[in-house]
Amino acid sequence: MTDEILWSLRSECPIPPRLSPHADRVQGWLTDDLLPGLGLPADDGTPQRLARAGVARYAGRLYPGATEPDLRVLAALFTWFFLVDDACDGPGRLGTDEIRALRAGALTLLREGPRIRHAGLTGPLRRLLVRAWREPRRRMPARWRLRFAEAVADHLDGTWREAVNKSAGRQPGVAEYVELRRATSATYVSYPLVEFVTGRPLPDAVHHHPLLRRVAATGNDLVSWYNDLASLERDRVTSGGHNLVLATAAEHGVPVETAVALTAERWRASMRRFVELRAAVPSFGPALDEAVTDHLDGVANAVRATVDWTLESDRYPGSHPEPAALR
Repeated sequence: MTDEILWSLRSECPIPPRLSPHADRVQGWLTDDLLPGLGLPADDGTPQRLARAGVARYAGRLYPGATEPDLRVLAALFTWFFLVDDACDGPGRLGTDEIRALRAGALTLLREGPRIRHAGLTGPLRRLLVRAWREPRRRMPARWRLRFAEAVADHLDGTWREAVNKSAGRQPGVAEYVELRRATSATYVSYPLVEFVTGRPLPDAVHHHPLLRRVAATGNDLVSWYNDLASLERDRVTSGGHNLVLATAAEHGVPVETAVALTAERWRASMRRFVELRAAVPSFGPALDEAVTDHLDGVANAVRATVDWTLESDRYPGSHPEPAALR
């Protein structure tokens, strides 16, 4: 049932798919150059899992206009976030204190540079973030770097809060979960990277405009909820209820199968709202409108990229084959 819904939502998605022409070459670079040089433990299969996940193709769908060197930077950053996700939510996951220390170490590096070391960020995670952050730090203004660091802080705060819930056996209700999921998804981290690709950072007043914030939040929800549908079988075992389907089933007292259908309908309603909100964004003047359009396209690309990449990646349990009825 879940596979049918995933493919059905894909067919209904009004956002056109895009893919960088450099994606497969960068995926080869990631597999053959980046991952072997990080010193990842080979015995637990981490390099192989990351290679099969198709991280560079995901980045190439999000940022189809990036140059090949910039797509390497983006693929390296995405790889870092996937490694953090595995460390915080995989087998033998980090404890809550360790996640807080990781957060502190990452923010120290992002804000102060690689010369300042922090015990919370060591080994492959530190080496990868140093390498991935070098070019954005060199090219982008201080206010953009601060905005990106704030997005990373928000993401790792959410990761920590989820870990606290799991350790306490506490399952959030739907409203609380939706807010938490906007942080744990790391989608807000992906938005400023549009400005890195284009070289046109939005002024803070535009970035924080109420309508743009609603567009960003709705896009985040679409990314997060589609991911929750795709990872449902894994999350039923490991998430402690941190999945919109499971939160919906618990709060409404309905079977999981019913909650899947309710979550899909919620996704469809949010997609309609996303289209309406995006169309309502006003002009900010000729000097800014192109950058705003790039930002809005980036939010939309994040949604469509997640849909398409989820169905082609080995990141999630099962292959999500397209049902015969939808072919």
